Amino acid sequence: MKMRFILTRTSIGVAAMMVLAGCTTFSKDGGFDAVSSAASERIGKDAVIVQTDADRESVAKRTQALLAKPLSMDDAVQVALLNNRGLQASYAELGLSEADFVEAGRLPNPGLTFSRTRASNGDLNIARVFSANVLAILTLPVAAHIEARRFEQTKLETADAMLRIAADARRAYIDAVAAQQAAGYAEQVQDAAQASAELARRMQQAGNFSKLDYAREQAFYAEAVAQQARARQQAVAAREKLTRTMGLWGAQAAYRLPDRLPDLPNERLGLNGLESYAMRNRLDIQAAKLRTQGVASSLGLSKATRFINALDVGYLNNYETDKGREHGYEIRVEIPIFDFGSVKVARAKAMYMRSVNQLAQTAIDARSEVRESYSAYVSSYDIAKHYRDEIVPLRKTISDELLLRYNGMLASVFELLADSREQIGAVDGYIDALKDFWIAESNLEQALGGRLPRAGEAQAASAVPTTPGTAESGAQPSAAQAAQQAVPTTNTEGK
Repeated sequence: MKMRFILTRTSIGVAAMMVLAGCTTFSKDGGFDAVSSAASERIGKDAVIVQTDADRESVAKRTQALLAKPLSMDDAVQVALLNNRGLQASYAELGLSEADFVEAGRLPNPGLTFSRTRASNGDLNIARVFSANVLAILTLPVAAHIEARRFEQTKLETADAMLRIAADARRAYIDAVAAQQAAGYAEQVQDAAQASAELARRMQQAGNFSKLDYAREQAFYAEAVAQQARARQQAVAAREKLTRTMGLWGAQAAYRLPDRLPDLPNERLGLNGLESYAMRNRLDIQAAKLRTQGVASSLGLSKATRFINALDVGYLNNYETDKGREHGYEIRVEIPIFDFGSVKVARAKAMYMRSVNQLAQTAIDARSEVRESYSAYVSSYDIAKHYRDEIVPLRKTISDELLLRYNGMLASVFELLADSREQIGAVDGYIDALKDFWIAESNLEQALGGRLPRAGEAQAASAVPTTPGTAESGAQPSAAQAAQQAVPTTNTEGK
């Protein structure tokens, strides 16, 4: 009677699992909607997955339209999201994760065994066994829940990879435009040095210039030639890096860049509560939290099944010539003589603690990255503003005054040329400072999870309590707890 009751419960469970398995199917978007939404909401761009010829044709037309004009920073980011092959490869992880999720939510295939033997005395023996893995059926809801969480984790990780590519494209664009602009100014310095060297040569031949002064002008010209060649190579390398990040090749690589970087904003943003905002907004922290929760669920499953390593139930239908038909069932269970499941539990505990500490370290690193990025953002803005408002105008004033003195025959042409080189040097310094600012802003956006917060968002995030008492209940810590504690207090026994 007891075994019959077990079979009845099993039958009910099998029926329920069949209903559940029928609900586990592939989604229409394959999980890509999470990536697309992140691109739209966090950076205002479109993320596209390329799977068909029609997709490739659409991407090619859109890319061609973006490259038909001088490339802006936003356009460079969009081109990278459309064409970067590494990013498209990372999208495949969504399909793999969803396949695992669907597989975990479906019933395991049953087994059928058939045998037909004849004894030496002529007796015929026919055996038919229909079996199913009951353990896999009973744990199907838990396994499906774990894989569903892993699928959500993969969505976040893929979206975070997309944001990293966008940030890389933005930085590569800034480097490429700045290097091109610097190369142009280096060429102007070389032209001025060449003119000065030629004038010095003629004056030295006429006996109106000392050998020492002549050598100085020639040395400066030689250094300017080397500097211009170095700047030109740096411009080529920066442009090629941008080309790789955008995933372009062939005729597409002949895109045009603007002559200069965008101007410095009139004022920088004053932001507060950035660390709390990053804790709530960064996708890598959200993914790490889901990973920790998934490991905790796996630990609970390991504890529940550590004594049952394999359980099969089968229905028997045997036929023997001397006995006729035999009906019944058989159950096969591994006896835990040598392995009581302690290894599985110990491994799960170790994996859980590793995941908890990885989450904590991710949050700690994120907080530090935010502080460092914001400090660089503030200082680089102040330096660029100082160049724009103080150094460059002063150099222009000096140049104008020296030109007046040259026109009044109070200054030599060599002084005029030297001042021109110094003025170009000041402008070149401003270019470097402006580049540093835009790079710092891009790094800050990446550290915050995709964009700078809108007015009031960071302050609202900082007002949210992040003490352990406000975290969600359970064995795994929240991202806020992990950020506050290097090794959060956890329940290693799982749920």
